[in-house]
Amino acid sequence: MKVRLPQGMGGGPSNMQSMLKQAQKMQEDMAAKQEELESREYDVSAGGGVVNVKINGKKEILSVKIDPEVVDPDDVETLEDLVVAAVNEAIKKVEAISADEMQKITGSIGLPGMF
Repeated sequence: MKVRLPQGMGGGPSNMQSMLKQAQKMQEDMAAKQEELESREYDVSAGGGVVNVKINGKKEILSVKIDPEVVDPDDVETLEDLVVAAVNEAIKKVEAISADEMQKITGSIGLPGMF
């Protein structure tokens, strides 16, 4: 009994070279995209805009701005919660955009450990 390989499979050394070139190109594209993503900055707010966080693509917090009207010495917990919410939302935004951009490069290939 003979086994048939799907179209494009088992093409010998030339096909393997082509696959390796494609993988190398994808790796180069991903590295370039990662560098671009890390250089981006994002502004995210919480509490209807009373707390604003600026974050970069490396998930480093660049600044936190707090509306003075929300600062209440008798209710520090609310302010703390707003800062945590804004930072968490900023991190989620960076991760979602990074995953989406990398998905455009990798297509449907499931690469373990990648975004």
